[in-house]
Amino acid sequence: MRLSIIHETQYHYSAPVVLSQQFLHLTPRTLPYQSCEAHRITLEPAAGELSERDDYFGNRTVRALVASPHEALVVRVESEVTTLPRARAASAAPKVSWEAVRASLGRPDASHLVEAAEFLFESPHVERSRELADYAIKSFTARRGILESASDLARRIHKDFKFDRTATSVSTPLRQVLKDRRGVCQDFAHLMIGCARSIGLAARYVSGYILTAPPPGRPRLVGADASHAWISLWCGDPARGNAGWVDIDPTNNCIVDDAHATLGWGRDFADVTPMRGVILGGGAQSLAVRVTVTPQFEPALESK
Repeated sequence: MRLSIIHETQYHYSAPVVLSQQFLHLTPRTLPYQSCEAHRITLEPAAGELSERDDYFGNRTVRALVASPHEALVVRVESEVTTLPRARAASAAPKVSWEAVRASLGRPDASHLVEAAEFLFESPHVERSRELADYAIKSFTARRGILESASDLARRIHKDFKFDRTATSVSTPLRQVLKDRRGVCQDFAHLMIGCARSIGLAARYVSGYILTAPPPGRPRLVGADASHAWISLWCGDPARGNAGWVDIDPTNNCIVDDAHATLGWGRDFADVTPMRGVILGGGAQSLAVRVTVTPQFEPALESK
């Protein structure tokens, strides 16, 4: 699927900002199942300095410095991405048990297993706990296939938790989400990651987008009109015929397919915050974000 993505962030300030430095995780990754055909970032006022680099996890980042006084800042990102179907291939992988995958992570003997093992541990927004393990284990029963177990956990989160944009903030702890049974895609991703890590499995947080207006015959996914989040679960060594990393969207109760576009991944939200920065001046501020993701059949944007 060819996706056209527009992500616009607007800040308005009650007093002039003298200096603004912003750090962006807004460049789609190039992956075996995804290619970035075109990408453009523009700022108003224009950035005096722009620099790019890959972070620790291989995500492309951009630093922007705006040194001219301003009372509003607009960051507009336009991307065109081609995504390939992948849910069927993940589902067709051998049904290795989750206990076997957990055991393999205890003895990483190859570089890709070391990479998976990095996502076993607590991180700033994802704690491990007995409560999370107890919730997870109802899906991860004895000798059950890891992907079947994870899909069941995603189904239960989708059923048990209410999507509510007003219920949480980025600082809401997982134990509160688990108690209140409501939140947004970021919370549900953190919750599923916490469940996996609490029973010894490796899971990472994925930031990206989903279709705002799907083609005929496809349902509209929850979480459109903003950046989205889901998880990637380690489902066994692909060198042994297993599925490797499989992306699962608990907010929409699905294995991720070609309607999702990936920006990047990390331990949790803090590693791939779409946009964060520091300013000098500004006073009170307001924020508005608009995201539109649509199927694209026109020629690609000119890359800059």
